[in-house]
Amino acid sequence: MKNLLFACALSTAIWTGTALSEEPALQLARLEAGTQPQQSAVSGLWQALNAEKLKLRSASVLVEDQSGNIVYAKQVNEARPIASITKLMTAMVILDSALDLQEKITITKDDRDLLRLTGSRLKYGATLTREELIRLALMASENRASNALARTYPDGKEAFLEAMNNKAGALGMHDSRFADPAGLDAGNVASARDIVKMVRAAQTYPLIREATTTRTIAVRPYKGRGELKFGNTNRLLKHKSWAIKLSKTGYINEAGRCLVMQAEIADQPLVIVLLNSFGKLTPYGDSNRIRKWIEQGVDG
Repeated sequence: MKNLLFACALSTAIWTGTALSEEPALQLARLEAGTQPQQSAVSGLWQALNAEKLKLRSASVLVEDQSGNIVYAKQVNEARPIASITKLMTAMVILDSALDLQEKITITKDDRDLLRLTGSRLKYGATLTREELIRLALMASENRASNALARTYPDGKEAFLEAMNNKAGALGMHDSRFADPAGLDAGNVASARDIVKMVRAAQTYPLIREATTTRTIAVRPYKGRGELKFGNTNRLLKHKSWAIKLSKTGYINEAGRCLVMQAEIADQPLVIVLLNSFGKLTPYGDSNRIRKWIEQGVDG
């Protein structure tokens, strides 16, 4: 009888600790890669999935459905450099400011990348509207476009960075910090959990959804010269097997290859976050592995 009472008390303590001390997302995030998510953390649809069958190479992975149920999680709490994923926040801050999107902005030397010395097709003197710069920053990951947006923000770049961090705080992105508008600074960090919050917020901006899923765009930044064509950095947009509603890629050495998307898989809207992938094609390979794992698991 004493043994029975002890077992019941222990069971109650374990259940109480699990239910009250941690959110389901945090419980699952503590699991090592390749382990099966707890049933309480996912909807019935995902219970058929076997995480043991999913082998991913990205260091941090988080897949969530529209209701916030976790489909798959791997190392989601650590704040990591996020490279050009940053540009989603840059775009949101500009759009929140209600600045004139048709105002012409000219690229100057102040918009150079002095951290990594990356090049740009937007030379000094190139002039585009604020909306065009937003589109190029999001779809083509144009660094000078991002820097120009921050430079022309009221009170300049420092005020813009403050607004970025304030926006992150308002979204509950407590593991995040932004140090530059383009993502070139390795001090731009966020956890996968925080990035899901950022993606969900970015989804509410029609221009961000449209720009990040546009495959090509043509602009005329120089008077008397022809148009310049820019392509989207997410190659998955070319494939009919994908229904992508929002996306952003990123890369610097410290961050590895990064990819975030809002996409429909098995008729379900999902947010997919892939951070610190080694190899240029790894995020796309992991994305396809996730899609096939879900489609086969749900249908099978």
